[in-house]
Amino acid sequence: MIILGFESSCDETGVAIVDASGTGVPKLLAHALFSQIDMHQAYGGVVPELASRDHIQRVLPLTTQVLQDAGLVLNQVDLVAYTRGPGLAGALLVGAGVACAMAAALGKSVMGVHHLEGHLLSPFLSNDPPEFPFVALLVSGGHTQLMRVDRVGSYELLGESIDDAAGEAFDKSAKLMGLPYPGGPHLARLAEHGDSIAFKLPRPLLHSGNLDFSFAGLKTAVLTQAKKLGDQLDARKADLAASTQAAIVDVLVKKSMAAMTQTGLSRLVVAGGVGANALLRSELNAACAKRGVRVHYPELHLCTDNGAMIALAAGMRLQAGLETLQGGYTFDVLPRWGLAEISQK
Repeated sequence: MIILGFESSCDETGVAIVDASGTGVPKLLAHALFSQIDMHQAYGGVVPELASRDHIQRVLPLTTQVLQDAGLVLNQVDLVAYTRGPGLAGALLVGAGVACAMAAALGKSVMGVHHLEGHLLSPFLSNDPPEFPFVALLVSGGHTQLMRVDRVGSYELLGESIDDAAGEAFDKSAKLMGLPYPGGPHLARLAEHGDSIAFKLPRPLLHSGNLDFSFAGLKTAVLTQAKKLGDQLDARKADLAASTQAAIVDVLVKKSMAAMTQTGLSRLVVAGGVGANALLRSELNAACAKRGVRVHYPELHLCTDNGAMIALAAGMRLQAGLETLQGGYTFDVLPRWGLAEISQK
């Protein structure tokens, strides 16, 4: 079962091929990714119309590349998978349209995949894949959620951000400090040279008694501190970056450990772009080691949006009997689509 996967939910065009033959975890044969960061830097954020147009230019050349890298031809593809949502509507339509047109031309099956399910399952492509059941921390630019995962398709929402996601907190705080887009990675690099206790910043909802997150107040606190520093901001920027990162990571780690206690599970999966943050990994590793919890991450190159996670999710859903190979090439996209909505209890 050869699966071709397309990811086009935001500002990265991803194409990948996996082999889902048999009952084992689908094997990644090849993947390619194009990031639009350079294009969007001039605007300080993603411009949806530009993102959609760039996906159109990139998706077919990337498809040619992954087929060559995998040593395959297009007719050998059995299933074409694409990100159905959530994401930017126009960007999603590019991937969905190309996937359905390609499948129709080939007379092959097509499947729409949930973007967050792709992230959640992406650690299965790592050298240290998890086992079910586990708690998942999905942490990215648009989403911060804790999920209980009992098997493929069985997802229980434990807590989520009620305003800004962790990735937004990184990016917006970085912008307040005058750092370039995308701000999160720049803030993390700057934080390496700062004092993480230099500024006392809030840890919103840390003691709320539930597993929800809130980072909007932290962003406001960073803005207030930056204004107080005034002309001294440049000299203290590394300290402010380190203090901001420490506050975000502290909340993510403690809420994750609270989820482990609440569920009684002993395995944690971390997925999404923020999962590549070095301090988050270090702190989670230490906290999990103390509690005897196994923690799993995607490979660093698969933390961002990518086609491999979409093809993988399609394959694992087929193996779990949650999908069947079928024709029908009409499609829609779901810019807002909760992961719990696809859960099979």
